Amino acid sequence: MPFISCAADGTDHLANLRRLVASRWIVLALMFLLVMIAPGLLDIPIQQMPLLAVLAITLCFNAAVHWRLRQARSATPYELFSQLLIDICALSALIFFSGGATNPLVSLLLPSVAIAALTLPGRCVLGIGLIAVVAYSLLMVFYIPLPMPDATRATRLHLIGMWLTFVVSATMIAWFVVRMTRLIRLRDAELAAAREQALRDERVMAMGTLAAGAAHELGTPLGTMALLAGELAHEFADNPNLSQAARDDITLLRQQIGVCKDIITVLSRRAGAERLENAQKEAADRWLDAIRQHWHAVRPQVSCRLVLTSDGPAPAILADPRLEQAILNLLNNAANASKPLPLELRLGWSSHDLCIDIRDHGPGFPQHVLERVGHSTFPPHERGSGIGLMLTSAAIEQLGGRLTLSNPDDGGALARIELPLPRP
Repeated sequence: MPFISCAADGTDHLANLRRLVASRWIVLALMFLLVMIAPGLLDIPIQQMPLLAVLAITLCFNAAVHWRLRQARSATPYELFSQLLIDICALSALIFFSGGATNPLVSLLLPSVAIAALTLPGRCVLGIGLIAVVAYSLLMVFYIPLPMPDATRATRLHLIGMWLTFVVSATMIAWFVVRMTRLIRLRDAELAAAREQALRDERVMAMGTLAAGAAHELGTPLGTMALLAGELAHEFADNPNLSQAARDDITLLRQQIGVCKDIITVLSRRAGAERLENAQKEAADRWLDAIRQHWHAVRPQVSCRLVLTSDGPAPAILADPRLEQAILNLLNNAANASKPLPLELRLGWSSHDLCIDIRDHGPGFPQHVLERVGHSTFPPHERGSGIGLMLTSAAIEQLGGRLTLSNPDDGGALARIELPLPRP
């Protein structure tokens, strides 16, 4: 079906076209009913055959447009303009054979102008308005009159027709306005969510830049601490007066400094030449257990066991460092909340997604945390800076997943990570 073409396209115009075609079915059905019953019921001598021919042509045209729109993915504003132009022409033809401008149905030219004003650019609205005015003006001069010898009855029928036209016009305009207003509200909500996401991503990127700089600057003091710890261990190695507890403390100190240096080395490498896109695939259970063991080396005072809740071999996932850091953040939060009680790390999967649960036995999440998770930072506290949950949520969302927090009925807190599995 030929339309006026335009380079621009969009799904909004396609939705408007589909609504116009749907409303056209209703109007055509009402017009067909009116043409069929008016001569007998209202005793109005009208030329049924030309009117039915116009309705049949418009019906076939609307069926072709309906079929095309079912396969279309986008549309242009000029396609909607051409459809409104067809409506004006079809209605003008109907009115031409039924009394011209004296027919109260001539006011049905107004909804086309209202729809254009709601959905089309200014020049298209001006075009539709001018064409409607020209059509109305021509119908005042050129038309086939309806013979109505009884002036009183003609006036009464004219008033009834005006009422019917008002009802149809008001219904069509209200329906279009309600749908357009709903679309505007949905778009505003989507834009607000997109702006919030952009601001959150910007903050995360800024934090990542600061983290890379901090990792570079912390290398020197950590090297100094490692050197001093080594000298202390060497100096007191043969000292019989040093207790075993002090020796263990020095050993633990050196171990923790080494872990810190390893973390900074990995962070610097990931911030530099290593690309996240080059992450390798690993079995999910082995990858998660390696993260658990690495975390346990940093937090040896808190125990954590891995439980597999699905049968069969675990699926392969991308060993993305962002996801690894997110899990470490959640483990640290859980350990801080339930120390010294053990943690539980659960891994489950299906054919489409992966689920990681981190369960602690602490007091549970406060209500304000459940409401604000992932959307804003929290005030700094004695165990952290308050940005861990926001960074964790942002990292999981970047991977197409979702983080949910809840307080189970039997106590404690549950953090759940749901991730889509990569396609084979």
